[in-house]
Order: sequence, then C-alpha cells, then structure tokens
Amino acid sequence: MIEIETVVSEPFGENSYIVWKRGQSQAFVIDPGFEPELILQQLHERNLQLVTIVNTHAHLDHIAGNASLKSAFPNASICIGEGEVEWLTDPTLNLSDSYGMSVTSPPADQTVKDGSLVRFADIELEVREVPGHSPGHVIYRIASVQPNIVFGGDVLFRGSVGRTDFPGGSFSQLKTHIHAKLWPMADDTVVYPGHGPVTTIGFEKRTNPYVGFEN
Repeated sequence: MIEIETVVSEPFGENSYIVWKRGQSQAFVIDPGFEPELILQQLHERNLQLVTIVNTHAHLDHIAGNASLKSAFPNASICIGEGEVEWLTDPTLNLSDSYGMSVTSPPADQTVKDGSLVRFADIELEVREVPGHSPGHVIYRIASVQPNIVFGGDVLFRGSVGRTDFPGGSFSQLKTHIHAKLWPMADDTVVYPGHGPVTTIGFEKRTNPYVGFEN
C-alpha cells in the first residue's frame, strides 16, 4: 500500500524520501536535500501532488530543498519538530554557515512533538523525539503497515549512529533515546535513514557496535 522512492542528494549523500499510497495522487517528502530538482522530476513523472514537506531535523542537508519544493508546490506545508523551528531560518543554527553557505527554509507551517499523530497524503505518522544528533530531532513511524516503517533521519544508520559532535549533540542522550524509543519496536521494523542503506530494528539491536544490546 505504501510506496517509497529514495532520492540521494549530493554533496552529503543525504537520503530524501517521496512517500505515497499506491493508487493515490498525493505525496509527502521526507528531508529534501541539495538536489530538489531530482525530487521534482520524480513527482512529475509519477503525477504526484506534494502536500507536505516533512523534516526530521533542521541540519542544512535535510532542509536545503524545502524552499524549492515550497516554490513548486505553494500549498504544501512544512512540518518539523517543535525544538528546531528556529533552525529552519537561521544559517548558524542549521550549520550552513559552518560550511560556507547560507541555507534557509520557509518557516514551519506545523510542528510536532513526542507522541504526536499526524496524517499526510492519507498516511498516519507517529512522532517520537530522539535527541542526541541534534536537540530537536524527531522520527516518524508508519504503524499501519506490516512491517512498520520508520523514517529515522540521522538517528540510526546501518552499523552506525548519527554524529554527536555538532552543537547540541550528545552521544549518551542519543543512545538512551534509541534504547527507549526504537528498541521496543518490532524487530522487523524497517528504518529508512538519512544516509546509507535501509536497515531493521532487529539487525541493529543485534549488531550495531555503538548502541546494540552489548553496548
């Protein structure tokens, strides 16, 4: 029922996801990166109408495409965790200044927090706050399908975790929240990360050298 198209944006190798229900025309996009034209091309080829731009967090590589997508689809809303609303419009907070850029996004139209339930393109998403990579990072779970699907941003990668050396980062905080918020999910839950290949909760619990069961 759920279709997911991955678009990898350089120069950070960041994964953006186009998500829609099979047979329907509305879609939302998770974390549009530095090559929004690739996302727009996919939306056009699939005759999809973008209704929401969904951000897991507001580091530059995850919000760089917000403005272009909003320009192409002015009625699309922007959704982000309430802890990083100001980062969207502040190049210092979103770290683009640190990379010699000035990336800004249109302001958020909607904010979410831990426990929020939102519905975009007729797909319900559960929100969990998982700080540590950035202080206001959230993840989104689709629990209405089997296996469940998680859009995890830069929290959990295949065999790794998100960096915690950026301002506001904390490895102990990230580890604690991964154990509290992700590990209780079913082992076959599929995690679509912000970088790299997909993985599952069970695989990472057993093998992840940073936050697995033995760590």
